[in-house]
Amino acid sequence: MKRISSLSTTLCLMILAVTSLSACQTKLSQPTVSLARQVNYGDNKAVETVTNEFGSTDLQMIAEKMVGSLLEDPALANRPTLTLAGVRNKTSEYIDTKSIMNSIQTALVKSKKVKFTRSADEMQQGVDELQRQNQSGLYKSQGKAKVGNMTAAKYSLEGEIVSIVKQNSTTKDVFYKMTLKLYDIEDGSIEWQDEKEIRKTSKK
Repeated sequence: MKRISSLSTTLCLMILAVTSLSACQTKLSQPTVSLARQVNYGDNKAVETVTNEFGSTDLQMIAEKMVGSLLEDPALANRPTLTLAGVRNKTSEYIDTKSIMNSIQTALVKSKKVKFTRSADEMQQGVDELQRQNQSGLYKSQGKAKVGNMTAAKYSLEGEIVSIVKQNSTTKDVFYKMTLKLYDIEDGSIEWQDEKEIRKTSKK
């Protein structure tokens, strides 16, 4: 009788140990969620005033001014083809000028008043795709893009951004000026030009 009781006790202890181990493993495998930092979505159109360096509000203001001005110009009357030539950054800070031009290009494309060809830094991808379709031997003739049919751009959109920084012991003043030009590629003339000025002042 004592032997049966001892066996029952041992079996109970083993079951308890396995259950405890299983519970521990389950607890360890559960993901841990940290609530130490709270993230909120903000208004992407709200004025950004964290610093007086170039920011999202400046980009939006420049893009809106340039697009509005260009869409009113007679140069776009017959839906011409444009290409992006980029913006030279002549400021003392890093500015993603490609992002500025992408915002301008997006708004112009959506207006349906212009068409865009690949820019110089995008051209290689187009050339590679044409070569893949025409030289790999993988595609049937029908529906294959033919070499020599790309549309040439009539105008080139390019510009520059400059800044002037003044500061003393209590105040920092930053002045930005973005200039954008629409060049006729064939004769080199400027068909349209505009600029946007932004001044930002901060107190220490």
